[in-house]
Amino acid sequence: QVQLVESGGGLVQAGGSLRLSCAASGNMFSKSDMGWYRQAPGKQRELVAVITSGGSTNYADSVNGRFTISRENAKNTGNLQMNSLKPEDTAVYYCAKWPPRLRYSGSLPTSWGQGTQVTVSS
Repeated sequence: QVQLVESGGGLVQAGGSLRLSCAASGNMFSKSDMGWYRQAPGKQRELVAVITSGGSTNYADSVNGRFTISRENAKNTGNLQMNSLKPEDTAVYYCAKWPPRLRYSGSLPTSWGQGTQVTVSS
């Protein structure tokens, strides 16, 4: 069973930055697509950013140009650098991973972290 553990959430003023990290267990991390979702109160969970096993990235329009997703396969770690944060970015952020060799497009992750709160004050 893969475990994902997020860290790095917190409270920040609008315009500030935060960096989220996700530590994954298991030995197939490098062959898996991984991503970050978020869920704000009263809203559906949405995919914010994804990085494939090959290093290709994709972002939601709402964060494109402000957020950067990356991965360090040697450390089984994924990161989300969030800059120019806005109050509407306030949400619980979840790290997620797809099974090895299954592409993220058209499928849902099978492994989830516990979530980390990000709050952006105006």
